[in-house]
Amino acid sequence: MARKNASDDPLAPVTLAVGQEELLLDRAVREVVAAAKAADADTDVRDLTPDQLQPGTLAELVSPSLFAERKVVVVRGAQDLSADTVKDVKAYLSSPAEEIILVLLHAGGAKGKGLLDAARKAGAREVACPKMTKPADRLAFVRGEFRTAGRSATPEACQALVDAIGSDLRELASAVTQLVADVEGTIDEAVVGRYYTGRAEASSFTVADRAVEGRTAEALEALRWSLSTGVAPVLITSALAQGVRAIGKLSSARGGRPADLARELGMPPWKIDRVRQQMRGWTPDGVAVALRAVAEADAGVKGGGDDPGYALEKAVVTIARAARSRGRG
Repeated sequence: MARKNASDDPLAPVTLAVGQEELLLDRAVREVVAAAKAADADTDVRDLTPDQLQPGTLAELVSPSLFAERKVVVVRGAQDLSADTVKDVKAYLSSPAEEIILVLLHAGGAKGKGLLDAARKAGAREVACPKMTKPADRLAFVRGEFRTAGRSATPEACQALVDAIGSDLRELASAVTQLVADVEGTIDEAVVGRYYTGRAEASSFTVADRAVEGRTAEALEALRWSLSTGVAPVLITSALAQGVRAIGKLSSARGGRPADLARELGMPPWKIDRVRQQMRGWTPDGVAVALRAVAEADAGVKGGGDDPGYALEKAVVTIARAARSRGRG
């Protein structure tokens, strides 16, 4: 789980989330936004990427407004900010504005270290969001998810879930959420076995792989098999989201060796090679369409629709069509 420093107030003027684990980074942002909106329901949230934060933009965002509204300014990929923008952020850190909460997401490491050091020196609240590469860390994460949900799971159940789902924290978190929603009492190894063992990771990612490759019939066949064997719909939407996001990340990245891109994008080199094969036929508009389809499916699966299966089928068809968008024009 994300580790926080002693000054653990999400309403602190500056929060620094450091690491490359996307789930934990997103949770750090959500925690700040939720606290700000609890204090002021009209809080304005601005979520920016490095290319959106140009020199002078921060000054505009944090300048006092006529109504003195509370504002949360989220800066993702802070290690990639331009030198001039870094100067703006450092200047702001020395004198944060009232009613403004700045959230900096930084990958850590040598790139952009000057900004990282400046934020720490300024006393920013820090949330550590490291990649969980060790099985023991992922096991501790699963135990923590059950504790946070106020539910009991046996050690064997936690281990079985890690063994079945694999290394992706979003998948693990979704699996815990599903089990907590569906199962009463203590969650044991037998329950996990019925839901996931030997099936969840392979089947949900098979659906996603066939969809992003534009293989509609095969993706739908894999989807129907997955649902019929008890794979949780939330795991399939999570896999679809990961597949489309990977296409978007790699298509917007600069060319380079798989090892270099792996470090830049936080993917293993083997996945870079696979996504390169899958991204043929994709366009930026196709990625945008696919992401909207995943968001709609996620809402349908989580209660926004009457039929999760139909919501997933619609998303799979849309994604597969988007995968073949190049050259159709």
